[in-house]
Amino acid sequence: MDCAARTHSVVSTATITSALFSKGSPNSRVFIIKCSSKLDGAPSALVERPWKVADARLVLEDGSIWRAKSFGARGTQVGEVVFNTSLTGYQEIITDPSYAGQFVLMTNPHIGNTGINLDDEESMQCFLAGLVIRSLSISTSNWRCTEALGDYLAKRNIMGIYDVDTRAITRRLREDGSLIGVLSTENSKSDEELLEMSRTWDIVGVDLISGVSCKSPYKWVDRTPSDWEFNDNRRSKENFNVVAYDFGIKHNILRRLASYGCKITVVPSTWPASETLKMKPDGVLFSNGPGDPSAVPYAVEAVKELIGKIPVFGICMGHQLLGQALGGKTFKMKFGHHGGNHPVRNLRNGCVEISAQNHNYAVDPESLPEGVEVTHVNLNDGSCAGLASSKMKLMSLQYHPEASPGPHDSDPNDKYDLENNDVTWPITFTKENFGRTTLF
Repeated sequence: MDCAARTHSVVSTATITSALFSKGSPNSRVFIIKCSSKLDGAPSALVERPWKVADARLVLEDGSIWRAKSFGARGTQVGEVVFNTSLTGYQEIITDPSYAGQFVLMTNPHIGNTGINLDDEESMQCFLAGLVIRSLSISTSNWRCTEALGDYLAKRNIMGIYDVDTRAITRRLREDGSLIGVLSTENSKSDEELLEMSRTWDIVGVDLISGVSCKSPYKWVDRTPSDWEFNDNRRSKENFNVVAYDFGIKHNILRRLASYGCKITVVPSTWPASETLKMKPDGVLFSNGPGDPSAVPYAVEAVKELIGKIPVFGICMGHQLLGQALGGKTFKMKFGHHGGNHPVRNLRNGCVEISAQNHNYAVDPESLPEGVEVTHVNLNDGSCAGLASSKMKLMSLQYHPEASPGPHDSDPNDKYDLENNDVTWPITFTKENFGRTTLF
């Protein structure tokens, strides 16, 4: 770079400052700055900058436009924007089927530093609409890393943006609630077009479960690997046959059940209850999943047909479906619960668990019939986080007891009194209620 400055005379800074504000001053001087760049063999045209510039827009339905840099796939995508407060576990988050139809904004600013490894995936593909982060790591440092985050998302056609003010967007979501947004790298689309897309798309009432569920039954046998096992105090010597309804089930739920002695058959979300009863399982699991529970009446009907006939347990979406099947109501929360640091109180024993959560809907406890007990409450907002009915042989939790990512507070250990019917994971009922102690 060759830069030169020529002046007619040398003057002081004070004189220059004075001259700037005094027209016609005899001390005024003219400075000429000449800069040129010489590159061997380079044509006399614009040279590409050595750093990435903003090439993407996130347009929210409230009219705000956020310019950012893209990574992963390119194009235009619409989705609901939610924020996740987890400090770690971004790979588990982006492979969680419960995020289908949503842009996940990570409040932790630095993402991508551990790269990607196949062991941490919670499903076989990514279902989220896009990823929004503050700072994308320029390098990876982890002994298990096999791929960079940007390359991983590009192969799976998932859009991502970075160098955007995630704190400001999070504050907006907390104040106004979850917002529909459009993410685009296409210059051919105007801001007005993207805004119109965000205001005409809705996630409420959409069946998202059918797009993430398996298409046919299969057996699951993998347990938590011994290197990662954190609690082997409560291993059962019995084998329990469990049918797991796949509404968007995470792999770690299945691993934890298998680790506790369960033989698992995973079935599609549309699997008839009559077929489940023919399989004569010891218990049925209704899994987590994305979207609005009111949009899947077929799932509610299947739950209704099984309640009281066989022990059942619900997680997240499964919890909400149980609530509706019992005659209760669900509602959409302002901005939902997404993260690995949500405190939940177990009302039966008074213990507080730090839990991993991911849901935008909740069960209204006032709408539940007599005989259904609220067992857990979220200490941040008092929302219902757990249900139980000994008479109908059911239990459910609104959070993820298997975590991944998140703390392991909800996995049973010595602090729980299992014989007094504490709500634990995997669920343990007493001999008094069901004739024998089982996981269901």
